[in-house]
Amino acid sequence: MEMDDLSLRKVPYFFMIDFLASQVEVFQENELEAAGVLVDFGNSFSNTGKEIPSLDKELGWKIYPETLESFKTGFDEVQRNLRLGNSYLINYTRKTPIETGLSLKEIFYHSHAKYKVFYKDFFVFFSPETFVKIINGKIFTYPMKGTIDASLDHAAEILKNDKKEKAEHYTVVDLLRNDLSRVADHVKVDRFQHIDFIKTRQKDLLAMSSEISGNVKPEFRGKIGSMMQQLLPAGSILGAPKAKTLEVILNAEGYDRGFYTGVCGWFDGQNLDSCVMIRFIEREGNQLYFKSGGGITHMSRLEDEYEEMKNKIYVPIH
Repeated sequence: MEMDDLSLRKVPYFFMIDFLASQVEVFQENELEAAGVLVDFGNSFSNTGKEIPSLDKELGWKIYPETLESFKTGFDEVQRNLRLGNSYLINYTRKTPIETGLSLKEIFYHSHAKYKVFYKDFFVFFSPETFVKIINGKIFTYPMKGTIDASLDHAAEILKNDKKEKAEHYTVVDLLRNDLSRVADHVKVDRFQHIDFIKTRQKDLLAMSSEISGNVKPEFRGKIGSMMQQLLPAGSILGAPKAKTLEVILNAEGYDRGFYTGVCGWFDGQNLDSCVMIRFIEREGNQLYFKSGGGITHMSRLEDEYEEMKNKIYVPIH
């Protein structure tokens, strides 16, 4: 496996793995530009250069979400499987046609996010969600589940105490703790239900996350590819239990997620920083689509989930 070979030899590289782990792209640093890949992982890695091209045009943001009735078709299928006990958390996503006055590359340069990638004018994403970090033999993950409009009074308290959001967060933390245990020993939850602030031009959001850590098992040390095989698909954008939930998602969504909700990462020769590819805009022919969604439990209300799906269609350009 190329990823294991490079990481065992301590060669730095960037990788992208799609949602179904059927497509894997691996680039050494000197290959990124020729491949049309721009990466900005903040302090971890960037190949964008210091100079950001100036922006002298409007965002011109329009979205064309599907109707509530259309959203309801897949939502009902998800709820049916939850009632049957086939799953207890299902991440249901949709693709929404959008229009914008900016190119995908301009969105990449001018959006603010922890993780940003532009790929060949095919897609761009600006993700707030870390997948896993590996630092000096320790592995960390930061599941993010639960969002709310930050302008609401007492928004953080409402989010932390919302029964549905809390149940969803507990489930994902439990799932990722189990996932991490496949590749790490001494796995523990270090921080629980931490609130992050996300600023966008459309509206400000609060998101709930936790921190889980462990010590990489000896048999996985230096084997980034083998670790990813054990950890994917990412639990926070799939649900639990994984295998059956994946079946339900493929049936209910009715479209190909592609690289959306996959993972990508930068290995610097020793440590790894990686993210979940969410907040995602993709080009199909002349049409742009924004892919978004949220976790569904048996307590979910149709209207709330429909609003959450639409709330996440934003660009963090201020």
